[in-house]
Amino acid sequence: MSAASDLQKLLTWLSPAFPVGAFAWSAGLESAIARSTVIDGATTQDWIVGALQHGSMRTDAILLAAAHRQTASQEALQELSDLCLALVPARERLDETTITGGSFAAAVTAWPMPLPVELPSPCPYPIAVGAMAGAHKIALDAVLLAWLTASVHSQVSVAVRLVPIGQSDGLAIMAALEAQIAALAAQCERATLDDIGSVAYAADIAQMTHETLTTRIFRS
Repeated sequence: MSAASDLQKLLTWLSPAFPVGAFAWSAGLESAIARSTVIDGATTQDWIVGALQHGSMRTDAILLAAAHRQTASQEALQELSDLCLALVPARERLDETTITGGSFAAAVTAWPMPLPVELPSPCPYPIAVGAMAGAHKIALDAVLLAWLTASVHSQVSVAVRLVPIGQSDGLAIMAALEAQIAALAAQCERATLDDIGSVAYAADIAQMTHETLTTRIFRS
């Protein structure tokens, strides 16, 4: 498969237009905004960097990489799915990863599968993306870079709509984090499951408390 064809798939699969419903979830960021923890461009960037370097974005990327390597093993994918779900800190976050994962698994069947893949049910989003990308022989470094970039863009989109920080500040955050995203993608490509660890307590608490908000736009 050509690099151009791989790039086409990644651009489509991780696009906001791909029907996984990612736009409906904030991973707890809405709660942080409601409690004035995130109030402007600077605090938005700090929040995203925390999730990227020490929280769910890093954890999900490591699990995605493992699923990419184990795409031919139904047993291994089930174990990775179980681990991913066990690490989820809140009920809404559990819904987020399983609903988007299931939607991704259903939508990606529009592409002929070069290798058969038996995904777990329910299937967390990073496990679904990693396994399907592995089945299509898309290079892991490219998948991780695309995944982390899309994850950051999704959080920026939430902040643009809710803080609000404006499109210019949102684009500035995306540009500022490019080098960190690339570095983390390279780290996660080499990482093992033993490297999983999170200290993003504020993000975990924000995910837990989101369901208590009186008024909310996002589902997590």
